[in-house]
Amino acid sequence: MQRLLSGILIILSLLWISPGLAEDFTLQYFLPKTSSKQVEISKQEKTVLLNRVEEAMEQAKQGNAEMMKAIQSGEIEILYHDGEFWMSKLEEDRGSIGSGMAQIKILKEKPTNLIASVILFKSLKDLASNLSSYNNMPSFSAYVGDLAPELELWTDPVFYQLYLLPLAKLKNVEPKIAEPKTAPSPEKKPAPKKK
Repeated sequence: MQRLLSGILIILSLLWISPGLAEDFTLQYFLPKTSSKQVEISKQEKTVLLNRVEEAMEQAKQGNAEMMKAIQSGEIEILYHDGEFWMSKLEEDRGSIGSGMAQIKILKEKPTNLIASVILFKSLKDLASNLSSYNNMPSFSAYVGDLAPELELWTDPVFYQLYLLPLAKLKNVEPKIAEPKTAPSPEKKPAPKKK
């Protein structure tokens, strides 16, 4: 019985400590690592990095929904044609967010999937670019706020230099094919038939 209680106590203490450790892995934690010569990060850091990117994507998703609602309800006053343009941009963002979230799910299961990493990077880059555009519009900047520059930093340099680039370099290494020790014997031509 004591073993069971001590086991439960250990598990609970680990669960209590874990959130504290995850809070240490902020953007400010990862940024200095991008400028160092050694850009290898641990498996745990990669997992936390994906979690942080996922959180930023969730914030973008929430902001996207709020902006769409504000445009549709007339809370943000813009001309009809401008509204159509911005709504189409927000729809693009919705696709980028959905694609990015799917790639994060894949990367959590298979962290070495290069294709998923590239697609996630493209989704993040597109989303960060659009968020920066919204931030330049006074009527949208209240909905975007600091998320645009933060997502840009999570995208490049953090995700690009700490996750995608090392993975691409790893995949780029081709194994050397061992050369045969002896040269294969040349094939002999069959003797011509005499008629």
